[in-house]
Amino acid sequence: MANGLDEMNAPAMEQGRDANVIAKQIPVKVGWGSKFFDIFIWILPLPLIGGIIWLFVKINAAKYLRQLEQRINTNASEIDNYLEQRVMILSNAARLLDKAIDLDKDTMTQIAAYRGGNTPGGEGDALRNDIAAKMETVGNQISVAFERYPDLKAHNEIADALQQNAYLQREITAARTVYNDSITQWNTSIQEWPAKMIVAAKQGYTTRIPFITTQEIKDKARGVFF
Repeated sequence: MANGLDEMNAPAMEQGRDANVIAKQIPVKVGWGSKFFDIFIWILPLPLIGGIIWLFVKINAAKYLRQLEQRINTNASEIDNYLEQRVMILSNAARLLDKAIDLDKDTMTQIAAYRGGNTPGGEGDALRNDIAAKMETVGNQISVAFERYPDLKAHNEIADALQQNAYLQREITAARTVYNDSITQWNTSIQEWPAKMIVAAKQGYTTRIPFITTQEIKDKARGVFF
């Protein structure tokens, strides 16, 4: 039998193909076979013992999914903690540079609202990504101003702020990796048949969307830096 993927003779996509995250939540669904299994196990020989064992299996599956959901929420909160610290640092740096750079007032207003715990426009990963993208823009503006005005390089507070900003960006990246790992674990677990998948379907669970970077960041990653 020939290889299904023949790298020697199959056509290659010379133009390449970019990878994108599909922002779609897929509900967990089970067919009639799973529903029949969920009932049939109670009418097997020794039905009481088999049914009780199956009941405890589903209880443990539900417990596992609830705990995993809390872990995802904790990992998301860790990202928020770093984002909040970065907001404070960029806000302070912006104030120090207020005479040298004209920042987007609406952007700074939204960032300040996020810092105060007032998340405009709703909550969740979509807002978290939006705020992170706005902070990237502000951070880039501050860096440009810092390079444009050589005298600012002697300002210790600004230099410290930029150093802390770079550190927090690394921490945010690491926290997003942990978050995506837990999202992958969730998306895999809710598809594990029979117990977890049946429980997930009954609870109306869906897959979760991992962190998605902005198109602006993707475009910059393709640019020339040196």
